Amino acid sequence: MTTKSMSNLNQNHNYPGKLIIAEGIDGSGKTTQMILLQKWLLAQGRRVFFTEWNSSPLVKKATKEGKKTDTLTPTTFSLLHATDFADRLNYQIVPPLKAGMIVIADRYAYTAFGRDTVRGVHPLWVRMLYQFAIKPDGAFYFKVPIEVSLERLLSVRMQLKYYEAGMDLRLSKDVVESFRLFQSRILQEYDRIVEEFGLKVIDGTKTIQEQQNEVREITSQLLEKKNGRL
Repeated sequence: MTTKSMSNLNQNHNYPGKLIIAEGIDGSGKTTQMILLQKWLLAQGRRVFFTEWNSSPLVKKATKEGKKTDTLTPTTFSLLHATDFADRLNYQIVPPLKAGMIVIADRYAYTAFGRDTVRGVHPLWVRMLYQFAIKPDGAFYFKVPIEVSLERLLSVRMQLKYYEAGMDLRLSKDVVESFRLFQSRILQEYDRIVEEFGLKVIDGTKTIQEQQNEVREITSQLLEKKNGRL
């Protein structure tokens, strides 16, 4: 049996709610788009729940300590994020879906498929680790060039974060160059993920409103279908 046939990510869920997720490298603008989508849906009187990557209190302390001491191996990093994801799936994602709500997830299992693989974890192992994840009804991938994401990040803060720049991989002593190398490799993985799992690609270089219009149109089509999927 292949991993693909075993994974829930390739089988439509049976919950009455809808799961909409967003992926993209740091600085892609996905968070802004999902927050705007949430506000738009709430204004329509829809019940919406928003969840973010790496936000479970279950592993936050361990992850913070590991980052502080730079003692996280690629496998440990992967396992911590999978634990975080499993906790949020069980307590933040599935319950609202059972209640018929719309769940918006800023990053999903695909983030691990990209980041963990680039950090040296075998892609098949990562996919096996997340085979319990349910398939989203709608999956957006906000695609931007490295230089665009860099410009956006550096326009709002003085420096890049250690792990978002992949400094733990020792790709370069220069944090900006390390970011370019690390995130470029993640972009390559996202191209594979888009093809494998059918994520909807959004041009992240368009204006915020242009992107949001596209996201809203696709989401509306999804919600109009009783058992539809993007």
